[in-house]
Amino acid sequence: MKPVYLDNNATTQVAPPVVEEMLPYFSQFYGNPSSMHTFGGNVGKKVREARAKLAELVGAQPEEIVYTSCGTESDSTAIWATLRSYPEKRHIITSKVEHPAVKNLGEYLGRNGYRVTFVPVDKAGRLDLDYLYKHLSDDTAIVSLMWANNETGVIFPVEEIAAQVHKRGAVFHTDAVQAVGKVPIHMADNQIDLLSLSGHKLHAPKGIGALYVRKGTKYAPFLLGGHQEHGRRGGTENVAAIVGLGKAAELAASQLEEENTRVKALRDRLESELIRRIPNAIVNGDPAHRLPNTSSIAFEFVEGESILLMLDEFNICASSGSACTSGSLEPSHVLRAMDVPFTAAHGSIRFSLSVYNTAAEIDLVIEKLPPIIDRLRKMSPFWGQKEKACQIIS
Repeated sequence: MKPVYLDNNATTQVAPPVVEEMLPYFSQFYGNPSSMHTFGGNVGKKVREARAKLAELVGAQPEEIVYTSCGTESDSTAIWATLRSYPEKRHIITSKVEHPAVKNLGEYLGRNGYRVTFVPVDKAGRLDLDYLYKHLSDDTAIVSLMWANNETGVIFPVEEIAAQVHKRGAVFHTDAVQAVGKVPIHMADNQIDLLSLSGHKLHAPKGIGALYVRKGTKYAPFLLGGHQEHGRRGGTENVAAIVGLGKAAELAASQLEEENTRVKALRDRLESELIRRIPNAIVNGDPAHRLPNTSSIAFEFVEGESILLMLDEFNICASSGSACTSGSLEPSHVLRAMDVPFTAAHGSIRFSLSVYNTAAEIDLVIEKLPPIIDRLRKMSPFWGQKEKACQIIS
């Protein structure tokens, strides 16, 4: 049975047209794009075409796109490149809800001579902008904030923030891995200096990403080597994946309206029906400012992992808001930063949709999940305590 796949913020299906576009570059057109001969030159031309398609998706110039291996490399490159370009500055600002690619690097830098400020969020996952602006200083080298949160889908006002950061002479980077292809992005109309994206989040293969580097931005290469990417990232180009990302970008541009209409409507229906049918279910995050495909719902007094295991019996794929670490279940750092109560954070599930999801799949989840939650709550000592407390109060 085909899985009901609602875990697209983790990774996406490689779109069939993307696979078709890539296949010839594994066996038929295998030349090195840096070669002088025509065979390799034709491959280089295809790389340039793919770069132009990706640039168009984010409203940039092709020469502002640097290919990488993934979103994590793009994030690390952006931050390290800035710190090396401004060695006299020792302050970094990020947030408490960043992806580990930025969060863990920030913590590492904080242990190794840098001063790092982690901006808090409120209960809806919105940034404390006053706190952010208060901590900007002449010593701030870079501010790195995600465009949209991978767990809750909450969108940060990164364009507004970039303008304020520039007034203090700092560089602004955004991890837009979850946002690209889901919300309109036009880099020519904002002041963002650096933007990270990842292919496998928008129906391209794993192992390919990109970093947007605005013209004029100081940049010290993270990977030194050959002349590839105009000297900004050494290493022979991953041609098939680059071609795939170009095609995926072309598809994403054509499907942006569908993401924000049909996919959003499916997400809203799933969310509203589950909230209606299941007591003590709470949406995590700002409902007014989030990605159109993402819903994080806390089902109080149950464990997220148990929910996922039971959903898996029906071949339904989603994600938990908790992480199993050293044998102990701990709510995610995102939900902790939002002060989501432990009894809710523990049972948070993220549903993330794509253009490949159907109404019938959403109907199946709406049918199967309420009995699962009811069954788990009957086994939960926390739910029993709640019911007993309600009886006493009444």
